[in-house]
Amino acid sequence: MPIPEDSGRPLTALVTGASSGIGRATAVQLGERGARVVLVARGRESLEAAADEVRAAGATAVTVCPADVLDEDAVGAVVAATVAEHGRLDVVVHAAQVMAYGRIEDVPKEVYERVVDTSLHGTATVARHVLPVFRRQHAGHLVIVNSLLGNVTTPVLGSYAVAKWGQLALARVLQQETRDEPGISVSIVQPGGVNTPIYSQAASWAGTTGRPPPPAYSPQRVARRVLATLDSPRRVVQAGLLNPLITAGFRLLPGVYDVLVEPLLRRLALAADAPTGPTEGNVFRSNPDGNATEGRWRSI
Repeated sequence: MPIPEDSGRPLTALVTGASSGIGRATAVQLGERGARVVLVARGRESLEAAADEVRAAGATAVTVCPADVLDEDAVGAVVAATVAEHGRLDVVVHAAQVMAYGRIEDVPKEVYERVVDTSLHGTATVARHVLPVFRRQHAGHLVIVNSLLGNVTTPVLGSYAVAKWGQLALARVLQQETRDEPGISVSIVQPGGVNTPIYSQAASWAGTTGRPPPPAYSPQRVARRVLATLDSPRRVVQAGLLNPLITAGFRLLPGVYDVLVEPLLRRLALAADAPTGPTEGNVFRSNPDGNATEGRWRSI
């Protein structure tokens, strides 16, 4: 069911991962619609910079709420405060994520688990607090930003693939468990490569940081896909020109896929010009200097 923008009432939208990348681009586009936007991420400094952009875009109101999606109490407090201030919550876009490069045997246990936890348990935390609000309202739309790597796997990004496969399973369960309330929609958006800072912000035990594999979408283009699900709800939306082809190869020609995937990854998705020693990146803490809407690569 589309989110109604009736009676002149602006939408109230909450965006996680709003300090950078797809989350930040989506928040700006919600601002362009005149929404009341609540921005959630770990670091206040980057959120304040994002808030300035969202206000300039035309948002009716902007609220900055620093919180980690793995912090149950903090997420609950943000949702409760949003409803208390605005009377309802119409839209939640969950885009928070961290990434790590390296073989499973090389990535430290704590880093691996944090990548998986942020995606899987962070999504569950958001759902636990948001869906009861939607049920009381008999309406609401949760959009979960997943990934092409929720459908396929690749070496060197094993922790991220496990995180996104688990998140996809959880999102599908949420779709099934909300079928009893027709006013609630849960949409999954699966980008391919996107020109955001997540690659250069990632942890790495691969000798280098990553880059978005071409053709890389702009975060604004993915944000338009996210907002399109509000106008015409869909269960799963692809945001990558080659996603269907790559997924078909993974499923139908697994032997060929496995032969090709690592050399292609090393050629197209690792930043040869950015060698680095082992680094935790922004996995455990916000890095405001690296946060921005777009990364340093070309996008379409």
